[in-house]
Amino acid sequence: MHTIRARVLGPEDGEVAGAPGFRRDRFMVDGADTGSRLSVVEHTLGPRVLAGPLHFHTREDEFSFVLEGRLGALLGDQEVVAGPGELVFKPRGQWHTFWNAGEEPTRILELITPAGLEDLFRELDAIGDDFDPATLPAMAERYGAKVDFEGTAAVIERHGLRF
Repeated sequence: MHTIRARVLGPEDGEVAGAPGFRRDRFMVDGADTGSRLSVVEHTLGPRVLAGPLHFHTREDEFSFVLEGRLGALLGDQEVVAGPGELVFKPRGQWHTFWNAGEEPTRILELITPAGLEDLFRELDAIGDDFDPATLPAMAERYGAKVDFEGTAAVIERHGLRF
C-alpha cells in the first residue's frame, strides 16, 4: 500500500514545465497523491496568452481560482473575466477555454477532479517547439477530450491573443 505523507510546498517547489512569459505550469499535487481524485496545477500565463485551444473533456471538472491578474474564459457561449479571489468552474462536457485577459501575468490555481488531465499538460510540454497541432486531436482523445481549432481561431482573433 502506498502511503502519502502530508507536506508543504513553497512558492518555488513542485515540477515546473513551460516557458516563462508565455505559459508556465507548476505541478503541485498529482493524482498519484490523491488516489486519482484530484490534481492541482498552478498556471502562469503571459499577457494575452491563450492557455489552450477551445476544448471539452468528458472525465474531469476544472476549477480555476485566480491568484493574480485577469482570467478571461469562454464557457459554452458565455464569456467571463475573473480577477483575484474569484473562481471559474469549467464542468466536464462543456466547451471552454481560458486566457490572460490583461497586460500583466495571470496566475491561477487549477483544481482538476478526478485527476489525470495534468498528464496531458506534461505530454504537451515534453514535445516543446516541435509541436504539430495536427497531432493534438488524437492526443486529446486519449484523455477523453476534444478540441475545436475553428472556435479557437475565433477566440484568438476576438481578443488579440497569442497561442
